[in-house]
Amino acid sequence: MDLDIERRAADGVVLLDIKGRLVAGGASNVLREAIAQETRDGHVRVVLNLQGVESIDSTGLGTLVICFTALRKAGGALKLLHLNRRNIELLVLTKLSTVFEVYQEEQDAVNSFYPERRVQPFDILQFVQANKEHEEE
Repeated sequence: MDLDIERRAADGVVLLDIKGRLVAGGASNVLREAIAQETRDGHVRVVLNLQGVESIDSTGLGTLVICFTALRKAGGALKLLHLNRRNIELLVLTKLSTVFEVYQEEQDAVNSFYPERRVQPFDILQFVQANKEHEEE
């Protein structure tokens, strides 16, 4: 399955809904180009909605880091939304959970770009621990 990206905006923030597998090859190139286009258009506050992403491989992780870095250099930021348990565990395992801001609610991800707005923090480690406890039962 190819990577499909649908673009929308909320409160001056670009939301990219990603569906498919973020893996080596065309999928990673599609995401990199989408972020490059947003940057060229002056849109540097981006949230990636990864709810529809089945899996991420090492190249996909590298692509996320490249996109994060490109937006930061342009004066913006990249935030992640709706990761599944497997992808959250991958971020924790690779220590990228210390790099990316992750949100479970879209409004919190959008609000995170505005310091005066209230944001419900998402605790990745608590999420992983809670899921491990459910597996043990």
